[in-house]
Amino acid sequence: MSDDHNDNDLFLQEMGGVKPITVEKKVSLQRSRDSELAKQARREAATQELGKDKNHLASDFVDLLDPFYPLEFKRSGVQHGVFKKLKQGKYPQEGRLDLHRMTVEKARQEVYSFIKEAAAYDLRSLIIVHGKGSHSKKDQALLKSYVNKWLPDLDEVQAFCSAQPRHGGLGAAYVLLGKSERKKQENRERLSRGRTTAG
Repeated sequence: MSDDHNDNDLFLQEMGGVKPITVEKKVSLQRSRDSELAKQARREAATQELGKDKNHLASDFVDLLDPFYPLEFKRSGVQHGVFKKLKQGKYPQEGRLDLHRMTVEKARQEVYSFIKEAAAYDLRSLIIVHGKGSHSKKDQALLKSYVNKWLPDLDEVQAFCSAQPRHGGLGAAYVLLGKSERKKQENRERLSRGRTTAG
């Protein structure tokens, strides 16, 4: 018993100058409110970036056309014979978009998507039905005017013109798209094989 008591006394003497360790309050591992807000802001910014309208077609101002104004546009490099054939409605229509009863904003989105999708599928000849606007109060063709403004702003569009009466006449437009790089490459390869076979 005395040995135990001596051990205890000895221990207390040895530990006499030692102060107990003060344990600081542990840091919470929960994220701070600030970092949650920052994270939310980054997430919203990323969502906005993804949802950003890539459509560059303007819908603010347009010179309004007369309903009976014939549309006609061709880029330099489009052969006269190709444009003539387009105007005569001799290319098969591979895609059709009808804009009747659409708002300008809806039509803007539809025209952009239609041209981009058609190009992605290697379609070349399309028709867009825009109407003449002859039933509007001011006798001005609103959608026709915007289609006339938008199509030249799309790089895929090589030419367009008002359609033949059997396809909607002045209320519709034939649209010719350029060949995709893939189609151009296929043509080059086909021509190359043809020369090799002939030689």
